[in-house]
Amino acid sequence: MNRTIEEKINLTVQWLREKVDESHTRGIVVGISGGIDSALVAFLIKRAFPNNSLGIILPCKSNPKDREDALKVVEACGIEHMEVELSEIHDILLGSVVAEMRKKELIDDHTNLRLSDANLRARLRMSTIYSVANSLNYIVAGTDNAAEIHTGYFTKYGDGGVDIVPIANLKKREVYEWAKHLGVPQSVIDRAPSAGLWEGQTDESEMGTTYDMVDDVLSGKEVPEKDRLIIEKLHQRSEHKRRMPDKPSVF
Repeated sequence: MNRTIEEKINLTVQWLREKVDESHTRGIVVGISGGIDSALVAFLIKRAFPNNSLGIILPCKSNPKDREDALKVVEACGIEHMEVELSEIHDILLGSVVAEMRKKELIDDHTNLRLSDANLRARLRMSTIYSVANSLNYIVAGTDNAAEIHTGYFTKYGDGGVDIVPIANLKKREVYEWAKHLGVPQSVIDRAPSAGLWEGQTDESEMGTTYDMVDDVLSGKEVPEKDRLIIEKLHQRSEHKRRMPDKPSVF
């Protein structure tokens, strides 16, 4: 059945209400980054729960433009919001871990800490969102789309640590279509997708391919061999993110 975007949105909103009912909770919280995926989810949960939805802005050594765009999303959809600055907490925690590891000579001054630094930001955000959600008896909505899930482009137990994923079936181009339909600010729609993990980081430069290519693979279309191999490798290497932790067989 070919449904309109509005019909699909209404079905998603109904699904959100069902998930809250099933979990015996009161509402939904989402982290708002200033990017299009979290913007779309914010609009969806606000429609589902006008009085029981919350957006949290979580700067962590972030570009100030991220916060500006996040606030535009808040204003556009009218969602209640709060802000928790995590930069100092991040520096203290990472600094303590690194200092102890250097003391034990587990790492040296040349060790590349970029991945540890970046993933800690995502996991601090997750912990903060759950602290708020638990206090309010809300569930946490994730913001990953189908392309991100297929390639594993999310932090395990970071932005991947959620209760529900409302846009998990949407290809990236569908995210843009829904966002335009709902009135997500144009500046948010136009910005390059980024997880905000370090200065100047963008999703597509890190992946080595484009969301259009991933969408085409998910649609069963032909893509250049180079992109196909990159996407296959990303999918295979990230399989552990899409399943429960491995355990041994029963002895």
